[in-house]
Amino acid sequence: MNTGSTNPPPALWSEMLLRSMAELRELFAAQEAQLDRESADDFHHLFEGGRRLNEMLAAPEASTSRHDMMNVLSAIRGYAELLSEDVGAEFTGLKEALARLLKAVQAANNDNSTPSGKGAKRTMTSEPGFILAVDDLQENRELVARYLSRSGHIVVTAASGPEALATLGQTDVDVVLLDLMMPDMDGREVLRRIKEHPEWRATPVIVISGSQDMDGIIECIEAGADDYLFKPFNPVLLQARIKAGIERKRWHDREEQYRQQLERNEKFIRATFGRYLSDEIVTDILERPEGLELGGDLRRVTILMSDIRGFTTISEHLAPAQVVTLLNRYLGAMTDIIMAHQGTIDEFIGDAILAVFGAPQRRDDDADRAVHCALAMQAAMADINALNRAEGLPEINTGIALNTGDVIAGNIGSERRSKYGFVGHPMNVTSRIEDITAGGEILASDSTLRGLKVGVRAGTSKEISVKGIDQSIVVHQILGALE
Repeated sequence: MNTGSTNPPPALWSEMLLRSMAELRELFAAQEAQLDRESADDFHHLFEGGRRLNEMLAAPEASTSRHDMMNVLSAIRGYAELLSEDVGAEFTGLKEALARLLKAVQAANNDNSTPSGKGAKRTMTSEPGFILAVDDLQENRELVARYLSRSGHIVVTAASGPEALATLGQTDVDVVLLDLMMPDMDGREVLRRIKEHPEWRATPVIVISGSQDMDGIIECIEAGADDYLFKPFNPVLLQARIKAGIERKRWHDREEQYRQQLERNEKFIRATFGRYLSDEIVTDILERPEGLELGGDLRRVTILMSDIRGFTTISEHLAPAQVVTLLNRYLGAMTDIIMAHQGTIDEFIGDAILAVFGAPQRRDDDADRAVHCALAMQAAMADINALNRAEGLPEINTGIALNTGDVIAGNIGSERRSKYGFVGHPMNVTSRIEDITAGGEILASDSTLRGLKVGVRAGTSKEISVKGIDQSIVVHQILGALE
């Protein structure tokens, strides 16, 4: 369909329309003083449309585009319908002349819809919305604003594409009414930018245009337009489209609120349970339906156990508040270091810390990270003791044991209360090694050293016998990492 120009309208409807306009002008001139200001202004807008239409009808065929013609007819129809509703019954002549004018506009547009009467007076009951009307012609913007304001909508207008995008950036719009033919930035570009913007793409866009080019209509729908109405538009149809658009936007907004609430809840859960469980365990619980099921599996892990030497004696000489301060400072620093090395804190046992590397998520360097974690924990004691001295608290020293072996890892307990924990002989061995460590010392079992992928500086090695274990255990001092 060619939309670049149109033949001059048939003489029949053009003559009828201009004659109706002239008749209406005479009646208005006689009764203008009796009309209210708003109605008088609407008549002036109507007559301005008639003047422009007369110029178009007299212009050469090539200079009159269908879009321009439909814009003018849309303005004439719109103001005539508004006036038909607003002008009182005492202005019988004006109302009859308006009806004849609307009939002529209907014929001009080959419109089978009813411009007046029962169909036109039908109203759409919908939730009021915030509407953005984008059109380069002032009379069209004002007309749409008048129509929709009567239904309780809040209407803002924009005379250009950049102005429309600026408005969208400043406020939450429910529906955009978009003209296509605009200078500088046309409606298609505005539509593209709206649908590409992450915060605007859900905003319904209704294109209102005088162009009836099928390829252009399909292009707009494929670009994301929710609907396409022709000028002069039917106000009842427009209200129905806006109602549907507002409902879609409201559903989207509610879904977005639910999504944000779920994200906030998940962050809260992670932050809360992260104080008691490692991030990996929390993730396992939240993301896998079976994450809370009782049971476990066999895992090869490296176990780290740390304890403050002589803590019982130290705590006997401190006030309870000082004990809590001392212990929380130590546990807080050690927790950060363990989690930074991707270890899983199994539990705090008084002043002791039990952590595991290799569950719930296994990595190839579990033993290496456990050793480097132990070295970082001992290095951090200098800063902890500096703070203790500054507050009049005693200095503390810790011993750390490392052991590697196969354990059962999983949810242990009952349906009412359970924890992600570890069971097996290597856990007991680690505890026995930790019992013989001196302050500031790291002792690692032979199995841990054999599992390292990167070498470490080792000190003395010794064979020990521990209670409850028949075979002796070889342990090694860990002095540092190789540069």
